Amino acid sequence: MSDKSQLSKMIARSRYATSFEPEPEEEVYDAGKETLVRSMLCEIGEDPNREGLRRTPLRVAKAMDFLTSGYSLSAEEIIKGAIFEEDVKEMVIVRDIEFYSMCEHHMLPFFGHAHVGYLPNGHVVGLSKVARVVDVFARRLQVQERLTSQVADALMEHLGAHGVAVVIEASHTCMMMRGVQKQRSTTVSSAMRGAFQDDPMTRSEFMSFIKS
Repeated sequence: MSDKSQLSKMIARSRYATSFEPEPEEEVYDAGKETLVRSMLCEIGEDPNREGLRRTPLRVAKAMDFLTSGYSLSAEEIIKGAIFEEDVKEMVIVRDIEFYSMCEHHMLPFFGHAHVGYLPNGHVVGLSKVARVVDVFARRLQVQERLTSQVADALMEHLGAHGVAVVIEASHTCMMMRGVQKQRSTTVSSAMRGAFQDDPMTRSEFMSFIKS
């Protein structure tokens, strides 16, 4: 299958995975993924044929396609399609962007908020696109540190800003549900590029805005 055909298939599946309509009784969404889920249910001692689990493999396949739909999305296309010329020199911040991602070590969710700021260099980007860039990288198997850097690097590269700052605060269910089982712990990561990295006052201004 060509890369283009594969991309089209992944996009179609990610849209289909958000459907709230009941699944037809004999529907097969992705035979390969559904077989894997059935095998896993058997391995943990469950009966995939009992009523509550009969459609679980299909639902898990749809959910996984949605939760990993970032692999079929391009931050460049999202940013480039919404850049506008504006003589703005002041900092722009989109704060408290909710996100959900999946830890690549345990495939358990982590979730929280991203705070993104940039210093325009003759151009601004549509505000909703900043949130969409976060989703491009969050909807993949991730570690928080890499997610933070990827968002910053994508905006810095494709927006051509004087600087970009990203701070992510998240709770990790791999720490809450298993392992050390610490329910109240949060992880904070940051990525500073351009002026935010070079100028302590610019960085301090950004941090003051996201904490207020």
